[in-house]
Amino acid sequence: MVTILFHSTIFGPIHSRRLGTSLGINLSPVDGKVCSFDCVYCEAGYNSQGTGKSGLPPRDEVSRLLEAKLKEMSDAGAPLDVITFSGNGEPTMHPDFDGIIDDTLSLRDRYYPGAKVSVLCNSTRLDREGVVSGLRKVDNCILKLDSALTPTMRLIDQPVSERFTCEYVIPQLESFGDKCIIQTMMLRGNHNGCHIDNTTAEEVDALIEAYKRIKPREVMLYSIDRATPESDLQKVGRDELESIASRIRKEGIKVQVS
Repeated sequence: MVTILFHSTIFGPIHSRRLGTSLGINLSPVDGKVCSFDCVYCEAGYNSQGTGKSGLPPRDEVSRLLEAKLKEMSDAGAPLDVITFSGNGEPTMHPDFDGIIDDTLSLRDRYYPGAKVSVLCNSTRLDREGVVSGLRKVDNCILKLDSALTPTMRLIDQPVSERFTCEYVIPQLESFGDKCIIQTMMLRGNHNGCHIDNTTAEEVDALIEAYKRIKPREVMLYSIDRATPESDLQKVGRDELESIASRIRKEGIKVQVS
């Protein structure tokens, strides 16, 4: 069974296929998962594994650990392209998210001024002022939209809130415009007796219309790369991703395939 990936608050650096050499920040527990989605493809596993006992890392601890790692890397002359908020759940669920972003930007400027700060966000908390404030400060605000059709989105992402819909979130994404990057996982398979496929013409057409409304800086299209909690999922191949991307590019939207 797939379980939590990261057993520390600061992890890496690792090579990200989309972002380069990345130092990770995990604002979730180091022994559990806290997320407002329960995605069928999540590399950290399902929420049912529990939240653990460690709790969310305090703001001052995140800052202390991050500074220690950045100093160590800087002293060693190690390269760094990006500091990425990711980990065992949704980073914007941390109550001090906005302040932690401020701390991170300050430390980045001190040790690696050429590095970017990125947040991988599932878009469920864009109705909260502190979350929006923090996301607008970072270099790469990467927001999730796996389908522009609510039934498919809910099947893939399994949002904890029953009220979370595409009709609700797309206007919020639109408010970010070219400040955001939209990240879309393409996949097909089955879950609980239901077929999943967001690569169909209907799905891609709906995504294109959503992208045209949002007007993001770019769209990141990708597919499964590691083990998933749902065993009956299929990776979408590079050629097919490129074919979908070409349809999107025809609408004047920049697309990165990885």
